[in-house]
Amino acid sequence: MKIVCLGDSLTYGYGVDKIDSWVHQSQKKTGFDIINMGINGDTSEGMLYRFKMDVIFQKPDFVFMMGGSNDLIMGVEPRIVESNMVLMIKQAFDNSIEPIIGIPPNIDVHNMRDDWGSYSDFVKVAKQLEKYRELLLRYAMVSDVRYVDFYAVIEEYATIGKYNLYLDGLHLNDKGHRIMADFFYGFLMNNNPYCSRIK
Repeated sequence: MKIVCLGDSLTYGYGVDKIDSWVHQSQKKTGFDIINMGINGDTSEGMLYRFKMDVIFQKPDFVFMMGGSNDLIMGVEPRIVESNMVLMIKQAFDNSIEPIIGIPPNIDVHNMRDDWGSYSDFVKVAKQLEKYRELLLRYAMVSDVRYVDFYAVIEEYATIGKYNLYLDGLHLNDKGHRIMADFFYGFLMNNNPYCSRIK
């Protein structure tokens, strides 16, 4: 099985060693050909722009697409981000590639880097991210597109309160990546909640 993972720094693995990123760990755990096409700082528009080169030309069986956090930080409305995701999903189907929607983890507004406070209102971003998640879930269910809800699983671990999963309030540390890798593995093996199943 060949899977391209298209996204931003949350896919690339900003702040952790390459071998600790959830994509690399998922590849190691499954033995599948999982290609990391995450780019730090990318937006859903950027992902759409490079979809042909980074996804279609690779001819994968599946494309996992997770983006939108940077859009929301820059003030882009959730429905516009959703529209970009839908356009990528259409391109995937048009090229016989099975799309998988990735729902990005929430941000930890109480532990954001101090110097990032001037870039955006992260309390508002967190609310927009929740709305974006709702839009993606509704679209996935209506359109019968598979999804992986990293938002839900990271929130679940954060609620327990025993784990510090963030490097800077936005990016996950190695523990967070390990949880995401285990979760994605469970999705691929058809035994995880917060996911629709590989058929």
